[in-house]
Amino acid sequence: MASTVKVQLQSLNRDLTFAAKSASGHWTMIDTGEKGGGNQAAPTPLELLLEALGGCTGMDTLSILKKKRTPFRHLEVFVEGEKREEHPRSFTGITLRFVLHSEGGDKALRDLQRAAALSYEKYCTVSNMLKASADISYSTEIVDGG
Repeated sequence: MASTVKVQLQSLNRDLTFAAKSASGHWTMIDTGEKGGGNQAAPTPLELLLEALGGCTGMDTLSILKKKRTPFRHLEVFVEGEKREEHPRSFTGITLRFVLHSEGGDKALRDLQRAAALSYEKYCTVSNMLKASADISYSTEIVDGG
């Protein structure tokens, strides 16, 4: 049976700034730049989309690394999207870079590569939705030391 995810948005005053409330009760602000008629007071919808992709793949990746008992201090995920020049200004390409802070050496790197691949290929709902409309690539890197 399919499940449903719901959110509610409300504009603030008559500006382009919105307050969005998730079904779990969390609030997120959304805005656009002054050039687009907004106040530049919060992330844009496309920035939030990239954050959602980074969060989804990052959570999957860390979950897999924990199951493999890969030692790490923390994970950084850098996400960059390339937009079309004409409307709709959707993403044509997205690049993710996973940087694992670990002293696990080559094994940690192999674990990271496998975890990122599993997230991209199987687990991350956001990447699986986006790869139908944008080329998504990723790279992995280990940063050693304190």
